[in-house]
Amino acid sequence: MADWFAHIYWADIAQACLDTLSMLGMALAFTVLLGLPLGVLLFLTGKRQLHEAAGLYPWLSVLVNMLRSLPFIILLIVLIPVTTLLMGTTLGVPGTIPPLVVGCTPFFARLVETALREVDRGVVEATQAMGANTWQIIHHTLLPEARGGLIAAVTVTAIVLVDYTAMAGVIGGGGLGDLAIRFGYQRFQTDVMVVTVVLLLLLVQALQVSGDRLVARYNRR
Repeated sequence: MADWFAHIYWADIAQACLDTLSMLGMALAFTVLLGLPLGVLLFLTGKRQLHEAAGLYPWLSVLVNMLRSLPFIILLIVLIPVTTLLMGTTLGVPGTIPPLVVGCTPFFARLVETALREVDRGVVEATQAMGANTWQIIHHTLLPEARGGLIAAVTVTAIVLVDYTAMAGVIGGGGLGDLAIRFGYQRFQTDVMVVTVVLLLLLVQALQVSGDRLVARYNRR
């Protein structure tokens, strides 16, 4: 067993784990910060909603769908000039944040829109009848009522981000994906590949279990 793990340098594994968690945390924070308002806007301007906008919603929807359908590996390459301009580098943790955010924000926004559509329309209309303005409806009715769905959306997005962080290793993005590609694949060190895959699986499982528990706790239904 000791010979099988001969290529494992646990200090490198620990640093790769920290890099992956850093990328996940920062990218998820920016994704929620940008994607939540975008999802609310998609919902509000949709058909038969509070601020239906036949001229705006289709364009927003097409833009979101286009960004969602673009393969992340292509997005990494396309955004190299933008990433360099914003972060000064395309390598390591800083170089992965812009493409991660751009890749996941439309995905999260669509999940937010779907969660808001699940809110009972009667509750929204009752809030409207009491004289609430749009901001009050969003803050006191839509978001609280959709809380379970929003937590589930964050969970799914976090898991997608883990997948994307591993993919970012192709261009030297750092983290477990970078370690798996440089050592596990390019140098044929199977033990490194197995350890990184197991760690990624454990991370995804931890995110899913935590998200499911939060949904069960805060779901109003």
